[in-house]
Amino acid sequence: QVQLEESGGGLAQAGDSLRLSCAASRRTSDFHAYYKMGWFRQAPGKGREYVSGFRYIGSTQDAEYIDSVKGRFTISRVSAKGPMFLQMNSLKPEDTAVYYCAATRSTTWSLDDIEYWGIGTLVTVSS
Repeated sequence: QVQLEESGGGLAQAGDSLRLSCAASRRTSDFHAYYKMGWFRQAPGKGREYVSGFRYIGSTQDAEYIDSVKGRFTISRVSAKGPMFLQMNSLKPEDTAVYYCAATRSTTWSLDDIEYWGIGTLVTVSS
């Protein structure tokens, strides 16, 4: 069993930056060889939505983003087995949400295909 743990959420003002981190409890190659990782978020009263993720298993490049965060958020990881980060710049009140780390073996980032979720970290952005 793998546990994903996020950190780095908190309070911010519009225009500020925050950096989220996600670490998997297992750093063995069998997990990272089969799962790709990404970020989702769930705003108050709304469904969970995909934010950003790596396109391919084991990738530390080849990232994708939803349109609303392009140019402001950057997903990264130094190595395929290391922690994953989400650098969030120019934050907006509409970025307020619980942010979740996720892992999947699927070629897509469909909610139904996510096999592992973190417990989430709250990001609150005030205007």
